[in-house]
Amino acid sequence: MGKAKRNRKETRTALEAFVGRKAEIDTMLDRLKSLSDEHFGYSDDINWGHVGTLAHYAELLKRITDSAFKEGEHAE
Repeated sequence: MGKAKRNRKETRTALEAFVGRKAEIDTMLDRLKSLSDEHFGYSDDINWGHVGTLAHYAELLKRITDSAFKEGEHAE
């Protein structure tokens, strides 16, 4: 197989993989938004354990947003 043809195939494969991963992320974001809209399934009996759980979620999401937006420890 020629180099140009192989590069097109690798690019197409990378694009397909990228689109697949993006779809996974979009699904996760939609699910998180829906869960957030429902107050993460918690009732009016919020306790400090719930606060801790949300703090953990926020910490994990901050790592992602810092990386995506080159902020925090990922700042250039």
